[in-house]
Amino acid sequence: MELDGVLFFPVTPFDADGAVSVDALAKHVERGVAAGPGGVFIACGTGEFHALDIDEYRTAVRTAVTVTAGRVPVIAGTGGALPLARRFAAIAEEEAADGLLLLPPYLVQAPPAGLVEYTRAVAAATTLPLIVYGRGNARYDVASAVEVARIPGVVGFKDGVGDLDLLARIVLAVREDQTGEPFQFFNGLPTAEATVAAYRAIGVRLYSSAVFCFAPEVALAYYAALNAGDAERVDRFLTTFFHPLVALRDKVPGYAVSLVKAAVRLRGLDVGGVRPPLVDPAPEHLVDLERILAAGLALTEEVPAA
Repeated sequence: MELDGVLFFPVTPFDADGAVSVDALAKHVERGVAAGPGGVFIACGTGEFHALDIDEYRTAVRTAVTVTAGRVPVIAGTGGALPLARRFAAIAEEEAADGLLLLPPYLVQAPPAGLVEYTRAVAAATTLPLIVYGRGNARYDVASAVEVARIPGVVGFKDGVGDLDLLARIVLAVREDQTGEPFQFFNGLPTAEATVAAYRAIGVRLYSSAVFCFAPEVALAYYAALNAGDAERVDRFLTTFFHPLVALRDKVPGYAVSLVKAAVRLRGLDVGGVRPPLVDPAPEHLVDLERILAAGLALTEEVPAA
C-alpha cells in the first residue's frame, strides 16, 4: 500500500439520538471520495476514534469501505488498550479495509521500547499494513522508530509531535535501514497544511488534511499550488485561510475536531456535534469559522497568475 495525494480523514456523524448516522457518513465519504483524495482514513482522530464503541467502529469502517468501493484505499484507525487495539484491527480486516493507522495507547506514559512491543503485538493480530502514529504519549526516538519500521507489516510512520530535528534524524535512519518495500512518512500535525513546507524540507511529503472534510476545493487548490511551486499562492492560502484557522483552533482544546465537524455542517451536511469530553464551538467561534471558510473558498475561485 503506497499512498499519494491529499489524504481524507472523515468525521463520524452522530444523529439527534447520539448514534452513528450511517446515511450522513455515507454522504460525507462519497462527497470526499468524489473530490479525489489519495486515501480515506476512517475512524481516526478527526473521526473521534476515542469515542466509538466496537459496534460503532465496525459500522464506520464498513460504511467507508462500501461507499469507497475500491476507488482509493481505506485505512482504519486502531489503538488504545492493547486488547482493544487488536480487536479493532481484526474488525477492520474483516470489513475489508486496506490498512490501519495505529493511534497511541491512552493514559500511561510508556518508554520507546514499550511502544515497539505495543506495535509488534498489534501488527501480529492482522495481515493489514500498519502506519504507526507518533503523537501524544506515543513518542518514539530514533532507535525505536527504526525498530518499529522493521516490524513485518509496518509500512509508514506518521508524526504528530512536530519535533523536526528528531523527525529528520528518524527519516534518515529509517531510510538507511530499509531495504524492502517503500516506507512512507506522514505529517500528522493538526491543520497540517500550515507546516507542509517544513516537513517537505526533511523529505516528508504526505500529510493529513482535516480541511478536506469540509472544503476539499481549498485543500486541493493549496496542494496544487504547493506542487506547482507557486509560492505566492501558497502564502495567500496560509495567511488568508490556514493561519487564521490554526489561531481559532488553538483557542480551545479539541477544536481540531469540533471545528471540522462544525464546518461540515456549515457546508450543508448535518453530522451532529462531538461527543464528550470534546465540546462544540462557541457561537462567537462559529462566526469566526464561517468568515475564515468564506475567505478560503473565495481564494479558490481566483484565477492563479500565469
